[in-house]
Order: sequence, then C-alpha cells, then structure tokens
Amino acid sequence: MKSGPIIIIEDDADDKEIMEDILKELEIENRIIWFSNCPAAWEYLKTTSDQPFIIFSDVNLPMQNGIEFKKQIDEDDYLRKKSIPFIFYSTSASQEVVNTAYTKMTVQGFFQKSADYGEIKRNIDLIIRYWQACRHPNAA
Repeated sequence: MKSGPIIIIEDDADDKEIMEDILKELEIENRIIWFSNCPAAWEYLKTTSDQPFIIFSDVNLPMQNGIEFKKQIDEDDYLRKKSIPFIFYSTSASQEVVNTAYTKMTVQGFFQKSADYGEIKRNIDLIIRYWQACRHPNAA
C-alpha cells in the first residue's frame, strides 16, 4: 500500500462524503485531505513534504477550475517532479473538456461522476488499485 495522502478537491460536501465513505468501505487506509478550492490545494502542495498518493479533482470549482489548476501544476517544476497521479472526477465531462485534459496537460484519468453508488465505488476501486500497482516516479 502506497502510504501518501489522497487529495480530494471537491466543493460539493455530498460528493466529498460519498468519496470518503467509499474509500472507507474499500478499506483504503491513506489519510484523506480535502480541499474545497484549488488555491488551498495549491498552497498545501507547494508547502508539504508529503508525497501524495493521488489527487482527485472536480473540474468545476470556485476561484479556479480544475483544468486551470492542473495546468498550473504542470508548469511548476517542483510539483511536476513529484509526479502525483492526477484524476479528474467530475460531473462536467464534455468531449471538449476531456480533450483539453488529455491534450493540453498531463492527466492520468478522467471519470464522469455517476448517480449510481455501486458504479462510483467500482470506479474508485479501479483507480486506487491501478495506482497501487503502477510503477511511476516517486511511487515509493
């Protein structure tokens, strides 16, 4: 088990609670750090000595959207070198937004939120298990 914290950037408290419940049900022991906006997440990422395990980010967020935030991470030498897997998990999944995510930045996944709890749980389990098994820089 890779032990770094799981970062969730989500401004909807219900969606945050669902993610936390699912991670608990899946017996994922990583600490969960939740941010309701990107500037707060940026401040944490720039100042922490932690090596986060993964970042789940919504696209539509107050102050700065997830797309702008990921571009900001990609342009920062320190954070780019941390190679933190970045997953968009959003209700907003138009083809244009998905194309932007994969062609204008380095994103490791884009998943559309579902109203079905079982589907959400299967997707989160798939994502977590994949990154637990995957070799990548700084994955110690």
